[in-house]
Amino acid sequence: MRVLVIGSGAREHALCVALRADPAVTALACAPGNAGTAAVAEAHPVAAADPAAVAALATGWSADLVVVGPELPLVAGVADAVREAGVACFGPGAQAAQIEGSKAFAKHVMTAAGVPTAQAWPVGTEAELHTALDEVAALNAPGSPYVVKDDGLAAGKGVVVTADRDAALAHGLAVLEGGHPVLVEEYLDGPEVSLFAVTDGTTVLPLLPAQDHKRRDDGDGGPNTGGMGAYAPLPWAPDGLVDEVLTRVLQPTVDEMARRGEPFSGLLYAGLALTSRGVRVVEFNARFGDPETEVVLPLLRTPLAGLLHAAATGTLADHPPLEWADGAAVVVVVAAPGYPESPRTGSPITGADGEGVLHAGTRTAADGSVHSAGGRVLAVTAVGADLADARRVAYERVAGVRLEGAHWRTDIGLAALEGRITV
Repeated sequence: MRVLVIGSGAREHALCVALRADPAVTALACAPGNAGTAAVAEAHPVAAADPAAVAALATGWSADLVVVGPELPLVAGVADAVREAGVACFGPGAQAAQIEGSKAFAKHVMTAAGVPTAQAWPVGTEAELHTALDEVAALNAPGSPYVVKDDGLAAGKGVVVTADRDAALAHGLAVLEGGHPVLVEEYLDGPEVSLFAVTDGTTVLPLLPAQDHKRRDDGDGGPNTGGMGAYAPLPWAPDGLVDEVLTRVLQPTVDEMARRGEPFSGLLYAGLALTSRGVRVVEFNARFGDPETEVVLPLLRTPLAGLLHAAATGTLADHPPLEWADGAAVVVVVAAPGYPESPRTGSPITGADGEGVLHAGTRTAADGSVHSAGGRVLAVTAVGADLADARRVAYERVAGVRLEGAHWRTDIGLAALEGRITV
């Protein structure tokens, strides 16, 4: 099978590593890729969000399967164009990808499907924003933070969760001034969980749950980011959690999308809060999450190409049950100085070719050296016999990386390890 991966981050690097390990894959390409993916896959320049360009590359390269990593190409209709060109594609079409592209759309789907989620107020004007903040303050428990979201795509950084009403108002106004509507939501207490599911639009196969660390600094301090690290599985997760989410969230959502005539095939990502009132959906994404992909895929023993091809061709019901490795996986994100507000790029990196080091925002200079090219620069991964072992190895590998002024959290998975997460 010839597989083409679209994207240029650590998620795509993780996908390429997993696909390269599948004996069925005879050729692997990543477009446009980065300095890390070039070591395991052919590199091809392409504008990832240009449907015609990606479809032309897929046919010209004779791809048997295209795997679209990021959300922007999906919302732009890349998967539609690839399928129209006669190539199997893992990823939802543009209409179905609106489940991530518009949080208001996702709320409509959840309401119709009976999926539990936070109460929300769509906002299009400053006056509506003031009213929504007043209403959510009356609904929330005293002292609870406000949750204000950019309704459109924001690379994981469009959400502000703050007890400061002025800060919540300022974020909402900035989003409105940027031309996007706003969603104000009630606050959901409890730990958050990321659960991926592979689906062909009918059958749904959930993967292992993981937990992301969104805040930049240790102890969940600092600004929200695209994700500073993750671990899997979750030693504190309640028994039956995956089955409950499949029954109450994932399958009803896929069924509702099919009922609407907008079938969702690809990777449905449910961001969940395990609240005092039960499971609630925080958000849906239409693709593999980053950095959770970097800990889920290393634990998957089932060959990845066959699984994704089954989803892309509507044959997932015939696929064997998924098999998982024992142990745990941890990923620690190494970020550029100034991330997320104003990351400094262009700095040389050493140790980027170390074991378990995935490239998120890198480029290769003319002399062959590797330089930073984004806010999240590297995702350093490790698999261990248990969470403690995986953490130890991951941080040993982080110590082997050199990037001037780099920042990373030192507490990825630590609360779980110390038993400080309760449901």
